[in-house]
Amino acid sequence: MDGRDTGDFRQRVKQSFARQGAMGLLGAELARVEQAMVEIELPFDAKLTQQHGFLHAGVISAALDSACSYAAYTVIEPEASILTIEFKVNLLSPGRGERFLFRGEITKPGSTIIVADGRAYAIGDGPAKLIASMTGTMMVIRGREDIIG
Repeated sequence: MDGRDTGDFRQRVKQSFARQGAMGLLGAELARVEQAMVEIELPFDAKLTQQHGFLHAGVISAALDSACSYAAYTVIEPEASILTIEFKVNLLSPGRGERFLFRGEITKPGSTIIVADGRAYAIGDGPAKLIASMTGTMMVIRGREDIIG
């Protein structure tokens, strides 16, 4: 996006996602990886719902955060990493569907701070329904041996 060499970002995202215990625990799958955009899919599972049977807000937030963070990961150099430093989620409709799609897209790339927007959709019979949106701020991490990939 800004001429920086991002290397083989698809492979880096796939390897990092495979190491992420939280998304594995939720049953989330990496669905699409493009420069500045990542999609994560999640099948409905009653274990991930709140008391009314809707997908829990915490699950929605975690998946949106991962989608936005990995979108940011696609626009940085291979030696760097990403940590979320802030996000806001708007829950727009109950999380009711057979599957869920979480899309993160870069709004503003930067060398230190990256801003991303996320959208969560419920997928079932009929058209996909927007259930949540997120704006997140990610910090690029360099030179930290304890934070890699």
